[in-house]
Amino acid sequence: MIHVVAANETVDSIAALYGISPFDLAFDNQIAPPYPLVLGQALWVQVNEEEGLSNRVEKSFFGYAYPFTTEESLNGSLPYLAELYHFSYGYTEEGELTPLNDERLFETAARFGVPSVLVLTPLTPGGNFSNQLVNTLVENPSVQQRLIEDLIRVMAEKGFIGVDVDFEYILPEDIENYVAFVRNLKAQLSPYGYQVTVALPPKIADDQPGLLYEGMDYAGIGEVADAVFLMTYEWGYTYGPPMAVAPIPSVRRVLDYAVTRIPRNKIYMGLPNYGYDWPLPYERGVTKAETIGYTIAIERALRYGASVQYDVTAQAPFIEYVDENGISHIIWFEDVRSMLAKFNLIKEYDFLGGGYWNLTRFFRANWLLQASEFLL
Repeated sequence: MIHVVAANETVDSIAALYGISPFDLAFDNQIAPPYPLVLGQALWVQVNEEEGLSNRVEKSFFGYAYPFTTEESLNGSLPYLAELYHFSYGYTEEGELTPLNDERLFETAARFGVPSVLVLTPLTPGGNFSNQLVNTLVENPSVQQRLIEDLIRVMAEKGFIGVDVDFEYILPEDIENYVAFVRNLKAQLSPYGYQVTVALPPKIADDQPGLLYEGMDYAGIGEVADAVFLMTYEWGYTYGPPMAVAPIPSVRRVLDYAVTRIPRNKIYMGLPNYGYDWPLPYERGVTKAETIGYTIAIERALRYGASVQYDVTAQAPFIEYVDENGISHIIWFEDVRSMLAKFNLIKEYDFLGGGYWNLTRFFRANWLLQASEFLL
C-alpha cells in the first residue's frame, strides 16, 4: 500500500503504524541512513503479503536497457520483467546491421531466465533519429532484404526472441512503405518464431500534424505487427516547458485513439522511469531540463528543504526549490502514486501490459508496487 509522509513522521513511526520492520521500509524505498523523509513523499509499504493479492491480474512487462545500465538496476528489475529490450542496434545506408556490445545484458538477463529482444533504430552516430535512413530502407528492396537477413543471422547467433522496431520522425511520404516494411519483416521473421513489435509515438488522431506523427499509421502497423508499444510519455521533455512527463489526461487521449485502430491485446503501454529538473524561469529554446530519477528528486527535496507536492489532475508529483545559487527549480517525476495511476490504466483498457523507458534508474518501490498489482 501507499503511505504519504505527514509532518513529524519518521521511518520508525511509519513502520510501527503498519507493524513492519523500519529496515524493510527504508530498504524498499531506497532510503539511506539516517533515514530522512520528505513531507509529501509517497512510500511503498509492504504489509500482509496475502492482502489484496487475489485482485492481481496477469499482464506482461518489459524494459529498455542500454549496455551501460547498472548491475544494480538490472538485478533489481529483471525479476519483474518478462523480456529485456536491448537498446539499440542500428543499420547503415547499405542495410548492414551495426553491432551493439550487449553481452553483459544477455548474461545478466539469462541469470533471471528473462529472454532478450533486439531493438532496431535508425540512429545516427550522433544519437539522432534519421528519417533519411528510414527512407532509404523502405524505398530500396535490396537494402531492406540485406538488413532483414542480417537481423535473422544476428538474432540466431545471440539468442534474441524478437525485434522491436523503433523508427521515429518518419517522413509523411513514407507512411505506406513503412507499413510494408514491417509486414515484410514480420513475414520473414515469423517462420523462425521471432516476434515483431513496433514502438509508436503518442498520436491522438489520424491526421495529427507534426513530423513525429504524420508518417505513422496506427491501423496499418497494428494490423501487421505482433504487438505495439505506445510511447505514452515525454509531454514534459528536455527542452519543453515544465510539466508532468506523462499526465494522465494526455495519456488517456492517446489510449482512447489507439483502441479504435489497434486491438487491445496487441498494445503495451509506455511507462516512464524518469523525471526532469527545470531551472526557472523557463525560456523556450534556451532552457534545458536535467533528466533525473525518483531517488535524485527526493534527495534534492531533502537538500533544499522542499516538500513533495502532487498534482491531482496530472496525477504526478512535483517539487519546487531554490538552489544555493538562488536559482528556482521545478522537478516533475514519478513516484508510486503516479505509477499506480498508470497501472490502473493498463487494467482499465485491458492491454497486454507495459514497457518501461528505461531501466537506467533503479526504482525499487515501483517493482514492489507492480508485483502487488499484477501476476508476474
